[in-house]
Amino acid sequence: MNRPALMRRTVIGALLCVAAAWAHARTQTWDFRVYLDDAAIGHHHFAVRENGAERELTTEARFDVKVLFINAYRYMHDANERWHGNCLTNLSARTDDNGKQSIVSASRQGERVSIDSPRGLEAVQAKGGCVMSFAYWNPAILRQTRLLNSQTGQYEAVTIAALGEEKITVRGASVQATRYRISGPKNPIDLWYGPDQSWLALQSTLEGGRRLRYQLK
Repeated sequence: MNRPALMRRTVIGALLCVAAAWAHARTQTWDFRVYLDDAAIGHHHFAVRENGAERELTTEARFDVKVLFINAYRYMHDANERWHGNCLTNLSARTDDNGKQSIVSASRQGERVSIDSPRGLEAVQAKGGCVMSFAYWNPAILRQTRLLNSQTGQYEAVTIAALGEEKITVRGASVQATRYRISGPKNPIDLWYGPDQSWLALQSTLEGGRRLRYQLK
């Protein structure tokens, strides 16, 4: 067999092995209905595939706020993230915030993470190159002091505090949950996690006192 043919067979074999490994990966999903106060405005879907220490996240958000049947605000966000353990290795995200477009990409390079965003090209340094995004699905974010915003590309300083336990309704059932608040972003974000650390709900208070809520379908 000639060398080019052998190389092609080797590459194809390696790709098939990778595909087979990911085919057996475990997948977790979170499907949220999104409300502005009590009005349903769209959805936010998260899917995480895990294969050993490797994780891949795909997320899609679609919000559409209507006033008198007229579209007053529209939001679309799509992102793909790759993780090794609790460390982000690659990110690509595209956002349409009511007509304002933004594209953000990030990649881990040794001790640094390179970020390309509307803010420009920059590199952030973290211990071991371990940076986390606002990965609400991963309770490890609750121990962080900075999180990467996939919409703006900003590596934001945050303060995260536990607010105590309370009962919330999840899919029609009462569930005991622990509430946490992320302060530092423009609008504080409240998160609820179950006894097994599973993410259950999100709420953020917006300008004017309106509430953005995520409720599991």
